[in-house]
Order: sequence, then structure tokens, then C-alpha cells
Amino acid sequence: MTRSQLAACAIAATAAGFAVGSPQPPSGAHTRPAPVLPTALPAPVRPAFTPGPALPIARGRFVTRWAPVRRAVAARRRPNTRAAPVARVPTMTPDDTVNIVLVRDSRSDRAGHIWVRVSIATIPNGRTGWVPRSALGGYGTVDTRLVVDLDRLTATLFKRGQRTFRARIGVGRRGSPTPRGRFFVRDRLTRFADRFYGPVAFGTNARSPGLTDWPGGGYIGIHGTDRPRLIPGHISHGCIRMRNVDILALGRRMPVGTPITIR
Repeated sequence: MTRSQLAACAIAATAAGFAVGSPQPPSGAHTRPAPVLPTALPAPVRPAFTPGPALPIARGRFVTRWAPVRRAVAARRRPNTRAAPVARVPTMTPDDTVNIVLVRDSRSDRAGHIWVRVSIATIPNGRTGWVPRSALGGYGTVDTRLVVDLDRLTATLFKRGQRTFRARIGVGRRGSPTPRGRFFVRDRLTRFADRFYGPVAFGTNARSPGLTDWPGGGYIGIHGTDRPRLIPGHISHGCIRMRNVDILALGRRMPVGTPITIR
């Protein structure tokens, strides 16, 4: 065989995928086909959920912030660990629900730690204190407000400044009056074994100054009644009572965290 013929054979063998001088596959043997490489990447799979852009915490004339208490902590007079304590803030309420606080203000100390001024459940009513932001969970917001008028014996719910609900109520007697001030809804309870409380009750951070020896500390509630004929009137030990049809209507409109003004 001439040199030109040998060169042609070498070129043909290389094109077929065999090195020159390598053993040839036996006659009739099958060779593995060369892999086929993709020419482009497949289209990405569309995710089931795509997070939206971060939004600032809602603020405005009608918006109120609240937060759950994740770690029991002392509320202090000033945003400083050395400041005198005002009250102990627990993680649970006397009703065995997660305790929440209403957020009034926030600021950072010299070390860069964030403190939050919150409404607390104490005697006397209406006190606030500073707690570390790290002791609280994520903020929630509401745009509702309940106004209780002790002279007119009415409860009125506002949503973004517009009245959405009004009902006649029963309030505390002369010897155990319903306290006046600024409070908030701490929890919502249902399925009572005793019909006395009606189908729905709201717990608040308001406390009766004269009934602190009651179970749980004399907290003021807003609830239904099994004696609707007594409404309106001064009929309770400080709690705010409504006819059952009215407390059910309020229960559909008033979320936990709603601020309350009793005047």
C-alpha cells in the first residue's frame, strides 16, 4: 500500500472515532452512539408562588399596630435596660390565648437596639412601658376603632373613620363601673359552656379597679348575654354586654388588636 493510501485510511479511521493503530471492533459488533448535546437550555419552570416586593409597615391616620408577645419581659419606664420596670408582660393572657400589645411608639438606644412603647394591662389603667423589639413577634395592623359611650349606653365601631356598626349596651353598675380610657382588644373567645357570656366574647386590657380579686385579675370583657331584656342599662360588674345578635355582628367586623375608647 502506498503512503497516500495509508494516510487516507488514517483519516477515515479518525473520522469514524478510532485512533490510528487501535484494535478494530470485531465484525458485527455494535458501537454506542455518540451523545446528542442540547443546543439550548430548557425554559425555566414557573414557580407556584413568587414573593412580591417588600412593603413598608402600614401607617396612617386610621391604622394601629399591634404585636404578639414572644418572650416574657419587663416593660420599663424608658427604653433602657437600667430603667425602672413598670410591669411584667407575659406571653399568655388569663384566657390562655397569646398575649398581644398595642404599639404606641418605637426608637433605638445608643447601642442600636430597638425598643417599642406598648400599652400594658395594669392597675391603674392606661399605663404604657418600653419593651425590647426582640421580645415581640411580627407587627399586625388594624384600621378599626370601637367607641363605647357610657352616658348614651352605645358601642360604635368605625373602619377607616366610617361608622360600620352601632348597638345599645349594658355597662357597669355604680359600685363596679366600667373604666374609662384607651384600651384595646386582646383576644376573641367562643364556644362558652355558660350561656351567660353569649356566643362571642372579646377580652381587653382594661381592668376593673375594684374587682382585681376576680379570677384572672378583673379584666373587662365585651360579650353577649342570656338576659337581653336588661339592655340598655347599668347591669354588670364592669363588662360591656350586648344582645347576642349584636355581638355576633360585631364579631364579624372587629378584629383582635382594635383600639377601644371608653368615655
